[in-house]
Amino acid sequence: MADQSTQSIVIDAPAAEVMTVIADFPAYPSWVSAAKQVEVLETGADGRARRVHFVLDAGAVQDDYVLDYTWDDDRRVDWTLVQGQMQKQQDGSYSLSDSGDRTTVTYSITIDLSIPMLGMIKRKAEKVILDTALKELKKRVEG
Repeated sequence: MADQSTQSIVIDAPAAEVMTVIADFPAYPSWVSAAKQVEVLETGADGRARRVHFVLDAGAVQDDYVLDYTWDDDRRVDWTLVQGQMQKQQDGSYSLSDSGDRTTVTYSITIDLSIPMLGMIKRKAEKVILDTALKELKKRVEG
């Protein structure tokens, strides 16, 4: 059973700037520590990625997977797993709430793995994923 995990962070930048960083998938390996390879497979009419291939290596967790993305301007991006080796489900989103020069970014993710994992270990792994994703995003945007 997959449970949703959600966490927020405030970034000192407008939402458009934050979303530009989120949407720049080819740059991920330079600032997302676990991202070893990221390739845009398909782009929409708006120029943003629709389908993206990831190769992740986070030490104990390694995966090769493809996600489909839908964009709501600079307010929100949602994704869903198309195929994966370690995962049988991944649904996630970044929601951005802009208040001028500051943006609250809320990251939500639901992951269900193909291999069984104790609930306590899975929740700890999800917390690390959320913490790392948000902190790395904040560091990249604020430079």
